[in-house]
Amino acid sequence: MILPPYARTLGIEIASGEADTPRLSLPFSLDVVGRPGFLHGGAIAGLLEFAALAALRHVLADDSVGIEPVTSTIDYMRGGRDKTTYAAGRVTRLGTRVANVEAFAWQDARDQLIAAARSNFLLVRPLA
Repeated sequence: MILPPYARTLGIEIASGEADTPRLSLPFSLDVVGRPGFLHGGAIAGLLEFAALAALRHVLADDSVGIEPVTSTIDYMRGGRDKTTYAAGRVTRLGTRVANVEAFAWQDARDQLIAAARSNFLLVRPLA
């Protein structure tokens, strides 16, 4: 998967290809600071959005299918500190026209989330 320019601007990288979904990382830098010592909420939201998209692309395994975001809800659970943040997504429903995806962000331990997202995407399939 090639990340879009906005993801590269934030510094998001593909950390690894887990068995079921890609894992993304966001190294801490001054470009993503909110209040001193913490990640900006928008940078966390961007990381979660790209993790959801990466998971969906991985499951679809078809680059000809267009993906349009419909809704996204972010739950912030704790402040992201000045260290690398990781995120991964999970497709919870894959229909013909709509996909539902969850994404989770963490820093030190995957079971200590800093944020989670639920997103719905419209799938635009090529005409047969």
